[in-house]
Amino acid sequence: MRLVIQRVKHASVTVEGTVTGKIGEGLLVLVGIEDTDTPDDSQWLAGKLVNLRIFDDEDGVMNRSVKDINGGILIVSQFTLMASTKKGNRPSYIRASKHEFAVPMYEQFCENVRSLLGKPVQTGIFAADMQVELLNNGPVTIFIDSHLRE
Repeated sequence: MRLVIQRVKHASVTVEGTVTGKIGEGLLVLVGIEDTDTPDDSQWLAGKLVNLRIFDDEDGVMNRSVKDINGGILIVSQFTLMASTKKGNRPSYIRASKHEFAVPMYEQFCENVRSLLGKPVQTGIFAADMQVELLNNGPVTIFIDSHLRE
């Protein structure tokens, strides 16, 4: 499972003209899922996400988590995070999970984050054509892969 985490001033996702998720200050999280992902990967990433200290404290040091600042989290599925560009110039998405596996794993990840955050999270709609808007704060963008755990 892969995450691209962006610290934002605000973010939203729109599907067919309807806003399906919207947050103020917090984290926009793009999620890619592959068949080798496990519930442990989901739980580990949720813990990392909620406790990642990337918000400024009173001294301007990134020392606070989204939970510390009572920020929001917007989670958007994105199969293209699993792209392989090893051969040629057209990315291969063979590593991206099919719906039967990915949807329950995505929903479990969202639930894990909700539980650890202690409040609802906002989401897009799985496999929909989504328009994502954000104002990246910093910019701060972090990539985490549960299979690397670095």
